[in-house]
Amino acid sequence: MQTTVEPPRAAAEAEVTAAGWPRYWPLLLLGAAVVPGLLLFSVGRWMDSPAVQAWRTVCLAITTQALPFLLLGTALSGAINAFVPARVFTKVLPKRAAFAVPVAGMAGVVLPGCECASVPVANSLIGRGVTPAAAFAFLLSAPAINPVVLTATAIAFPASPVMVLARLLASLATAVVMGWLWLWLGREEWLRPVARHTGHRPGHSRFTEFRTGFQHDFLHAGGFLVVGAMAAATFNVAVPRSVLDTFAGSPWLSVLFLAALAIILAVCSEADAFVASSLTGFSPTARLAFMVVGPMVDLKLIALQAGTFGRAFAVRFSAATTVVAVLSSALIGAVLL
Repeated sequence: MQTTVEPPRAAAEAEVTAAGWPRYWPLLLLGAAVVPGLLLFSVGRWMDSPAVQAWRTVCLAITTQALPFLLLGTALSGAINAFVPARVFTKVLPKRAAFAVPVAGMAGVVLPGCECASVPVANSLIGRGVTPAAAFAFLLSAPAINPVVLTATAIAFPASPVMVLARLLASLATAVVMGWLWLWLGREEWLRPVARHTGHRPGHSRFTEFRTGFQHDFLHAGGFLVVGAMAAATFNVAVPRSVLDTFAGSPWLSVLFLAALAIILAVCSEADAFVASSLTGFSPTARLAFMVVGPMVDLKLIALQAGTFGRAFAVRFSAATTVVAVLSSALIGAVLL
């Protein structure tokens, strides 16, 4: 029986030079030198275009504007988690959830906060035993009716001081109604808070617990903030200014359009009054809707809520909040404005 001998691996050996390099190493070296340079050159030329520069500016502006408030909110969340005993919340809030909702909503008047900060704080409150309905009422009211926002509104509308009252009433009504709606229609399976320990554990350092909770919340929420800012910047660049003028003539369409614009622009609540005052072609009620909807529902908030409480919650809660906020703005705007 004749046996066949495998040929030597001449092909493989031929590919390797005496120095151990592949024969085609000059092509690899050339590609390694040229391809990254071409990519960097192409990206650099693309980044210099006016549209991309505008997108980059808006995205950085939204992120930079919201980041200090997110930092404050996550620090407050970590402090609540580590230093505030759970019994404090049970003493401050009424035992009945229906009464706890308006109390939590009115607490937003005295506790300054941004919409980015309110999400981790609400998550921490739920973890400390506060009923979700009351935590969500605070989540909506704190960025909309705190003293900083109301003062900014008064400065932005010096000729219309009633706009401050209209914003306060419409925002507070939306927060309380949404809290009661959660009591009535909310489902526990829609709400999936981020898994983390809550409260001080005996034998552990409070400062270590504060640092751990703060670091976790800030890094987690910060990523979703950037995603929302990128989406808002894309809309700012893609939609022409002429579209704004198309809707300004209709009273109802202008309200709906500015409500949708507030969701997409994602302007911080401390600055949205100045944006609203510049929209002089729209009715006062439409501009009120812009200021009521924006601090409660926008792209970065939806992203933050989805990352903190789950997508099932964020979709339902954001949609319902938008409807309630628009109706509250239209009703109170018709009476006061």
